[in-house]
Amino acid sequence: MRRFLRDNSLTLAFAAAFLLTLAGQALVGHAEFNNGLLVDSLAPVSLTAYLMSSDFAVDVTENWQSEYLQFFLYIFGTVWLLQRGSPESKEMDRAGPEDDETQRVGAHARDDSPRWAAAGGIRQKLFSRSLGLVMAALFLLSWLAQSVAGTAAHNEQRLRDLQPPVDWSGYVLSADFWSRTLQNWQSELLAVASMVILSVYLRQRGSPESKPVGAPHHATGVEG
Repeated sequence: MRRFLRDNSLTLAFAAAFLLTLAGQALVGHAEFNNGLLVDSLAPVSLTAYLMSSDFAVDVTENWQSEYLQFFLYIFGTVWLLQRGSPESKEMDRAGPEDDETQRVGAHARDDSPRWAAAGGIRQKLFSRSLGLVMAALFLLSWLAQSVAGTAAHNEQRLRDLQPPVDWSGYVLSADFWSRTLQNWQSELLAVASMVILSVYLRQRGSPESKPVGAPHHATGVEG
């Protein structure tokens, strides 16, 4: 068990932090939601009812979709795009998908390589892009979930205001949907851009996201 915890500590720590923050969001969101109901002279709801509501669902999924968009764009972008001096970038002469020998696929696969790396055809093509494809799928699914939950939450508010509901396509074209979406996208893209450029000049000893402390600023693709 101790070895399992050590070998998976990064994933487990962030998973635990995720659950704690999700629980915190549920509690404070429930309180805020009930305050809004009281202002409208409506009866408050239980925590369970709030967790099953479209308001909670849209708040959660709008954050998830922006995070998966960030990783999807970063994974695919770093295939071709470079930043001199950043450990987040490949070396300046390695832009593109690289050759089979470098990627250890096909005839260049090793004994400990994944089976689909040694395979040919569609299996190798899918596996060689599987990380980006899964991130793209998770982004699209969570964005779809946000739009569906957002439609329901938006219509609940419209009914309270004695306004007619809108359909899904109408909500997707609305300012509310794009305001929720773009405010998350811009923060994620800013965070990525900041990480890429700050890692050129700043260091974090012991982190693989940083260059070694004594590495020159122009060193590219070097991790500490």
